[in-house]
Amino acid sequence: MRAVIQRVSSASVTTDGHRAAIGRGLLVLLGVERGDGRVDVEYIARKIRELRLFADPARPGTQFENSVQDLGSDVMVVSQFTLIADCRKGRRPSFDAAAPPDQAKPLYESVVTVLEASGVRVATGVFQADMQVSLVNDGPVTVFLDSRRTD
Repeated sequence: MRAVIQRVSSASVTTDGHRAAIGRGLLVLLGVERGDGRVDVEYIARKIRELRLFADPARPGTQFENSVQDLGSDVMVVSQFTLIADCRKGRRPSFDAAAPPDQAKPLYESVVTVLEASGVRVATGVFQADMQVSLVNDGPVTVFLDSRRTD
């Protein structure tokens, strides 16, 4: 499972019949690989929840002191299978390593469920939809997670 996490001042996702928005928090673009499972879900959700990507409002000038959980900030999770693309050969990306939708959707939904169960407010896109995502990257701060590269 791969995630691109961006600290945002605001973010929104729009598709036919659906719009979601958050204020200050994290925008998470999430890709699911073949073979991902519960361990990957738990790792990614914990990292999203606990990564210290925010300043401490009580200590001006600090950086990377607080998490979304510490601040009660929002998280937007958007499915993005293109994160699994392999672009090493040729000019067209290969998506062979991406989990098929019937396997990816429950894992994507599990990340959302685990975050919500821990008290994080979560907004989402629509799985497998053509979406327009807007954001104001705060910093900019962008980090990449890969649940298969944890050591």
